[in-house]
Amino acid sequence: MAAMEKRRIGMLEVSVVGVGCNTFGWPVLPNTLDAAGTAAVVHAALDAGINFFDTAESYGESEVLLGQALRGRRAEAVIATKFSQAHPEAMRASLDASLRRLGTDHIDLWQLHKPDPAVPFADTLGVIGDAILAGKVREGGCSNFSVVQLAEAAAVSAALPRVSRPVIGGGPAHAAAPAFVSVQNELSILNQGASDVVAWCEQHGTAFLPYFPLAAGLLTGKYRRGRMEGLDTRLTSGPLTGRMTQTELDRVEALAVFAESRGHTLLELAFGWLLASPAVASVIAGARSVAQVTANAEATRWRLTAADVVEINRIASA
Repeated sequence: MAAMEKRRIGMLEVSVVGVGCNTFGWPVLPNTLDAAGTAAVVHAALDAGINFFDTAESYGESEVLLGQALRGRRAEAVIATKFSQAHPEAMRASLDASLRRLGTDHIDLWQLHKPDPAVPFADTLGVIGDAILAGKVREGGCSNFSVVQLAEAAAVSAALPRVSRPVIGGGPAHAAAPAFVSVQNELSILNQGASDVVAWCEQHGTAFLPYFPLAAGLLTGKYRRGRMEGLDTRLTSGPLTGRMTQTELDRVEALAVFAESRGHTLLELAFGWLLASPAVASVIAGARSVAQVTANAEATRWRLTAADVVEINRIASA
């Protein structure tokens, strides 16, 4: 297997395939993984060249299970987690709690889970800067931001003093104003609502991290006409059943035919479409088994042409 491609999130270098850790110990979703299942997926990912793991303080026991799975292999991983409240005092408490749950002395990418209009960006970025200076965080990011909010945060960041970053894990010294170096929004072939955010990221050098990159599973290849009998997933019996409409299934079938006619799978199409954008740093797909994480790691071999992307978008919007 070829070496996994890497892209940058600020000063971080991450694999273009990541692991979305909401499948670890979060009972909101069906078939959540226990400690043994989490360890199997995490170790398989590392062995396949995947180094990027994205979790959140709100994902139940996810941080705890991820931290346990990375014992002895922490240096191989880039850990991203999210805090829920933007108020400075709450942020500081959240950071220390996440560090304890993860069993680590630093978080590589610390992300605001959603914007809070009641808290100025200067306050939030100020705490991120303090955490970087203390060696507890390497980079700051955000999630569920609009273009307007990203632009406002970037303007605030530009006016803040530069923060000298200590060397963590042997990395090079770095100094910059605290900023949101990444944004994580929902994006997939079937949901292109964040296309304007992706374009902004490409223009401003901000990394984009798509969540639900496989449209909650619709683009994995398992949801095909006449092949879904007996499936028990979050789309068939879980909280996301409303996403599996007949219109979406028709689009999935057409996209699968497009991929197969060119010797590729629907999964490869989903990853290839996202990675056609240079702003997309890592496709953070969830996995509940070693087979799934291995398939994700191998799904990046298709490099789409501009003409391919145009045709895929036509099919997805039909």
